[in-house]
Amino acid sequence: MTTTERRSSLWRLPAVRSLFALNALGFLSYSLLLSALPAHAAALGAGLTAAGSVTTVFLVATVLAQTAVPALVARLGIAPVLAGGLIALGAPSPLYLLADDVRWFAVVSVVRGVGFAVLTVLGSTIAAQAVPPERRGESIGIYGLAISVPTLAAVPGGTALTLAGHFPWVAAMAAAPVLALVFVPGLVRALGPPEVSAPDGSRAAVWAAAAPSLVLLVVTLAGGGLVTFLPIELPDGALAVVALLVFGVSTALCRWGAGVLVDRLGARVLLPATLASGVAGMLLVALGLRTAGVGGAAAVLAGAFALGVAYGAVQNLTLVLALARAGAGQTTTVSAVWNACYDSGTAIGALAVGAVAAQVGLSLSYVFVAVLLALALPLAVTLPRALRATN
Repeated sequence: MTTTERRSSLWRLPAVRSLFALNALGFLSYSLLLSALPAHAAALGAGLTAAGSVTTVFLVATVLAQTAVPALVARLGIAPVLAGGLIALGAPSPLYLLADDVRWFAVVSVVRGVGFAVLTVLGSTIAAQAVPPERRGESIGIYGLAISVPTLAAVPGGTALTLAGHFPWVAAMAAAPVLALVFVPGLVRALGPPEVSAPDGSRAAVWAAAAPSLVLLVVTLAGGGLVTFLPIELPDGALAVVALLVFGVSTALCRWGAGVLVDRLGARVLLPATLASGVAGMLLVALGLRTAGVGGAAAVLAGAFALGVAYGAVQNLTLVLALARAGAGQTTTVSAVWNACYDSGTAIGALAVGAVAAQVGLSLSYVFVAVLLALALPLAVTLPRALRATN
């Protein structure tokens, strides 16, 4: 690659532009319902655990399906698998309106979870394959923008509409992934020939991706606990909506920014520093929930921002580390492991934080999550150093 090519904008690549548009529409569906559906279930009379279980069911289906995506792609190719995933994620969303029962919500969520599995695995796979390895961080950062931009507007927007009694609009808009089908043919053509996997390397790739993905799991557990239960804890007023907006802004900026920086600086300082921001963020939110008045609101907003820094940056940094540790030819396998941990963390956060909060309160539950994040710090310190030592 020439110096000019290294400096040129990745936005000029057709595959990158199509990837952005397709994932923005796909994650619009995910983001609209992430906090809105549990809030809707709670408004119908479901308890904290039952409301959170709607997200958990969705993400359990996602994680189970993610393990099958690499084999499906090897058998059928990217185009039909990706198209099927978009339909499964978007088309069932309006079906939430057919019944006011958490069990029905779970049935619809299983189908959507399968579609989301395809989108997540192939989205990060294509982001890694569409560019040379030395620009992978930036490409994953652009992919992160495609995820974060709809999250920025749709999580607080879907929550606000639901709390105002307009959940049918949210369910209808969540069918947006169907519109993304128009981008599939061009994306596959721009991507070129499929990646050739290294023989007998899948098991090694799983192990190589496991440690970075474990750090990611803890961070997404924290994020899942925040977006699922903060609107339920603060149903009146604008604080929860603004906090989710702040969380989305910092997530978007730091996922993209970390992608640009990691290509130049590496992850040795970035990963532990941004994870530490997550620890501080959860503690601030916990403090804010216990503090009345303006001081409490300020602490919640500051904590949401700090957690968003970790949530955005750690996603990018751990994927770059996992791909580098696994080596060439294992992108889809690494993506499946990484995404399974991403969604497992969100699912655990949506279920376990609610179960603990039902016993000790949400504020103390967030303190426990901060402790989990702190326990992952030694791993965040050693992973980049170990990779550097082997290169």
